Amino acid sequence: MYTRFLSAVAFAALSITAASAGDRPAGKVTIVFDRALPNVPGKSMKGVLVEYEPDGASPAHTHPDSAFIYATVLDGAIRSSVNGSPEKIYKAGENFYEEPGSHHGVSANASDTEPARLLAVFVVDTDEKELTTPIGE
Repeated sequence: MYTRFLSAVAFAALSITAASAGDRPAGKVTIVFDRALPNVPGKSMKGVLVEYEPDGASPAHTHPDSAFIYATVLDGAIRSSVNGSPEKIYKAGENFYEEPGSHHGVSANASDTEPARLLAVFVVDTDEKELTTPIGE
């Protein structure tokens, strides 16, 4: 069951990135960690690796209302805007967070020549099935 759940979440995340902004290459999303928090009943920590090709992007999206997200850029640079804030470029080693219920309007590779990767760590309700929902669906 655990493997089936992870497969379903990964498939849903990959399906969402297939409809990238405009004709930009979609990001590749991989669940790399999923663990219930033993000291916080009903909550889990999920690590999601997002990889963008040069000029890659994800569509505008939201996350579950229960999700607090802390993201760190591992390689390259990521262009991001959350809740209508001005776009900001985060370079390798820099991080940002998303409060529960946030709207992630821009998530994109800031480079059209180099790849970029980020690790997003979710603290979310354990029974949450969908980690990302495109805005407008």
